[in-house]
Amino acid sequence: MKAFTMKHQTRMSLIVAALFVSGCAISPDYQKPIVQVPASYKEAANFPGWKVAEPQDHQTGGAWWSVYEDAQLSTLIDDAGKANQTIAQAEANYRQAEALSRVARAALFPSLTGNASAKRGQTGEASAQSTYAIGLNAAWEADLWGKIQRGIESGDATLAASAADLNNAILSVQATLAQNYFQLRILDSQKKLLDDTAIAYERSLTLTNNRYKVGLASRTEIAQAEAQLRTTRAQAIDIIGQRAQLEHAIAVLTGRTPAEFSLASAPLPNTATFKLPDTPASLPSTLLERRPDIAAAERRAAAANAQIGIAKAALFPSLNLAGNLGLQSNHLADLFALPSRIWSLGPLLAVSIFDGGQRKGQTDAAIAAYDATASNYKQTVLNGFQEVEDNLALLRTLEEEAKEQEAAVKFANESLQQTENRYKAGTVDYLSVVIVQTTALTAERNALSILGRRLNANIGLIKALGGSVSKG
Repeated sequence: MKAFTMKHQTRMSLIVAALFVSGCAISPDYQKPIVQVPASYKEAANFPGWKVAEPQDHQTGGAWWSVYEDAQLSTLIDDAGKANQTIAQAEANYRQAEALSRVARAALFPSLTGNASAKRGQTGEASAQSTYAIGLNAAWEADLWGKIQRGIESGDATLAASAADLNNAILSVQATLAQNYFQLRILDSQKKLLDDTAIAYERSLTLTNNRYKVGLASRTEIAQAEAQLRTTRAQAIDIIGQRAQLEHAIAVLTGRTPAEFSLASAPLPNTATFKLPDTPASLPSTLLERRPDIAAAERRAAAANAQIGIAKAALFPSLNLAGNLGLQSNHLADLFALPSRIWSLGPLLAVSIFDGGQRKGQTDAAIAAYDATASNYKQTVLNGFQEVEDNLALLRTLEEEAKEQEAAVKFANESLQQTENRYKAGTVDYLSVVIVQTTALTAERNALSILGRRLNANIGLIKALGGSVSKG
């Protein structure tokens, strides 16, 4: 009988070993979804100064905003990195993914639990008895079909996606903050322009009043001068409201309430000669490596592929090895005596015979989920290409527009100077002055507006390229 038992145990061990060794993943290995990548950007051919940099001439990420050489902006972005709640949320999601990755990896190892019990019961007409027990239980699941390994792959891919989400949140907050900041500075510049213009209009009004007193001007001219001055002041007041909203947005981005935050007015210096920093250059193929949102989408596709393997593994038998070691006695005093020792060890092979199509449905759902993530990855790549092309096109056209607008400002101011001189000489009426003053002010405001749009597109291009900046 003993020989038969040993022989039986040997066979069982060989069967278990064979099953373990032959264990394999039953889902296809992950292949990155294929997307068509153009050799170059369409708009880059028409963009002045766009030249693909050598690898050492550019960097991805980092303090890309430093190219604008604005200490206040750098301070604000540093504040946002410490207190922005969108970034904090992404960081917490990353820590959660990191913990779940450890959970998935723990399935590789046996579990060990301890237990203790004290029970009293009765069976039939027998006397009631007490039972005391203490023991350890161990369990381990053999990864026959790669379910555990696929779970680890899914957890690691999800962790990588969360890390990319965090980087994307940081980049998005930084870019939005920089865009809001420069739009606020453009408004500061426009407010200064309007205030300076209002002062000039006040002088014109005084001149017109003086001319009226000596019969050289009419009440109509005074009304025109008053209307122009009031309109300019109204436009300056409107800018105050726009600026306040941008200031509030910057406060929230830096983790503050609007009530506890303010930015002193600081018009951009030398807006007429303001030069944008060099735009970073790259090929479309590098976009897939640089943009964190693309990286996150690709890693989620990898995680979804691993989930297919987990779902398919449920269609096959599972093998668990379980054992326990403990002490059990009807008398507490005898619990730790040698005769009270109990143990068991053995495999458990289980297979679901009928589940109404549940596991097949779960497999189909996992395949569909992968298809969805693969499509999302491809769409994210396409969106990335579009954002680069959009901002390249904007920068190219706005640069040309800025040159024309600079010429318009020059000629409008020249016309204004000549018309004011002629008015003082009495050769033209005040309506002519009003017309050229309005034209000059509009030209200068448009120039500032174009500069703001160029800054917005410049930051947008840096963000679209994944936060890369030019060093040279």
